[in-house]
Amino acid sequence: MTGSRVLALGHYQPSGVLTNDDLASMVDTDDAWIRSRVGIRTRHVAAPDETVDAMASAAAAKALAASGLAPQDIDLVLVATCTATDRSPNTAARVAARLGLDAPATMDLNVVCSGFTHALATADHAIRAGSSTHALVIGAEKFTGVVDWTDRSTCVLVGDGAGAAVVSASPEPEIGPVLWGSVPQMGGAVRIEGEPARFSQEGQTVYRWATTQLPAIARRVCERSGITPADLAGVVLHQANLRIIEPVAERIGAVNAVVAKDVVDSGNTSAASVPLALSKLVERREISSGAPVLLFAFGGNLSYAGQVIRCP
Repeated sequence: MTGSRVLALGHYQPSGVLTNDDLASMVDTDDAWIRSRVGIRTRHVAAPDETVDAMASAAAAKALAASGLAPQDIDLVLVATCTATDRSPNTAARVAARLGLDAPATMDLNVVCSGFTHALATADHAIRAGSSTHALVIGAEKFTGVVDWTDRSTCVLVGDGAGAAVVSASPEPEIGPVLWGSVPQMGGAVRIEGEPARFSQEGQTVYRWATTQLPAIARRVCERSGITPADLAGVVLHQANLRIIEPVAERIGAVNAVVAKDVVDSGNTSAASVPLALSKLVERREISSGAPVLLFAFGGNLSYAGQVIRCP
């Protein structure tokens, strides 16, 4: 085997929904203010006893069922999350236990919003190196558990959920080379710190960095896969803010692509946002199987990672 491919996808969102009007009864805001600044209408909110690993397992179970593989076929579980409250067993191990997997390697990755694309690249590398054959790659977050509900600049942004992919060895590579990096000197622009942990950010700093620096990096991701942005059938960016997604997608030059805008209904779900949005696009058959899709995530740590994949 010379590469890997995304074999199947799955996603999960909690049943609880928080609208902009609901938020207006909690903080000094309103629907028009939120839509004009971030483009969000609703977000899903996990129940108090609904854990990150429970959401991750629900998404992973759907992806595994869609893949046609058996639980014992999975030899690697990677979970991207920054909001799991427990350290050991880690979230990946808890997912493996919930799904009845047979002795997989289990690792959590904390790269905040770009965690899933980092984890996808890690699974691809493991498969190419011969240390894995079938991997579960999951992004799962309970971001509402780390938000300050009195801060209108952040509480309007976040939601909860999970997305998952089954990644398998392939005779031909269908996951392109990753381009990843960070801006450590600016890492403090997005924080989840303190006890209890709370999310805060320098919104304008993140906006300026994302809209000015990321389009060129995303175009380089396409170059690494040997395609032009015009070749793309889909663009799935981190679902941070519609005011970031739209200009970045336009400046990439993906003129023929479906652009994921799941942020409108789901809010910012951090590491879950890319697989969640991608899974929905595939479920609705908005992108044809085998078509090239750019996955590109950015955010916390001012880190980024992206790759072009072939749609499952």
